[in-house]
Amino acid sequence: MQRKIAVGVGLMEYPFESVEGFWRWVDLCEDGGIDSIWQTDRLISRSPILECMVALAAIAGRTKRIKFGVNVVSVAMRDPVLLAKQCATLDLLSSGRLLPGFGIGSPRGPEWAAMHLDPKTRGRTTDEALEIIARLWSGEKFDFAGKHFQLTGAQIAPLPVQPDLPMWIGGSSEAAVRRTAKYGTGWQAGAETPETVAQMIADIKTATAAAGRSIDDDHYGAAFAFRFGGLDDPGVAKVLDQYKARTGRDGRDYFAVGGADEIMERLTAYVEAGASKFILRPAADGDMDMLAQTTLLVEEVLPRVAAKWPKPPKAA
Repeated sequence: MQRKIAVGVGLMEYPFESVEGFWRWVDLCEDGGIDSIWQTDRLISRSPILECMVALAAIAGRTKRIKFGVNVVSVAMRDPVLLAKQCATLDLLSSGRLLPGFGIGSPRGPEWAAMHLDPKTRGRTTDEALEIIARLWSGEKFDFAGKHFQLTGAQIAPLPVQPDLPMWIGGSSEAAVRRTAKYGTGWQAGAETPETVAQMIADIKTATAAAGRSIDDDHYGAAFAFRFGGLDDPGVAKVLDQYKARTGRDGRDYFAVGGADEIMERLTAYVEAGASKFILRPAADGDMDMLAQTTLLVEEVLPRVAAKWPKPPKAA
């Protein structure tokens, strides 16, 4: 079956100088044909980062067409009932445009120490939380007796508009493969290379088959930062420093820099690895820089994506 290639954009740090600049950027994404907007989850930070669920609610109210999600919510840091309720409310009020993504949270995150959380239990906590969220979304009323969560007669309403609200899972470990195979309806990469993405997709397909499940070929994603121009452009050093502090990686090895050709080359490598959904993050700082970089993406890359990977005709 022909895959549907879709390009979204994402925010990590808040790079805008004004609230008006942020909304101009959201309007550009909505009007320019960007598939989706994604917000990184970070509760404790020295750099400005929007709270992801509140940001998505605001974007939902501003827009009519574009989808939106979190890449990815750190489930072990949040209450699963509240998170399930927030997602259901967002999906309802946006007429089914939510793309929720879930992960265990980076061990480098400052939240563990600041909030006195144990990072060693984040995987098991997330597994319990995902089961609770999925059962709440189904409309079930249930009790739950886990090691990290206990519930009695838990149920939420209203339910999400999407009857099978997607549950995208992040991470590139063996545990992430097992988690995706058990709970996920999709998998979203972070800063993984095309080679790692290809191996993860192969491993997830093997694991889901063994579990008697399957994931749509369209539901594998990748992400990378892009820059029209060069890494020595004004403001880019700040972006590189923020990326290094957050991930421990040198952005020079992970960003697509140059022009439309370089971005298309990187997209093609991920498509060939099996990815279909993309989160491209502008390596930019300030209102005008963010608008300029996103405008170039809309005008120079999206038409080439549509021409190279045309969407299959809709079923009658």
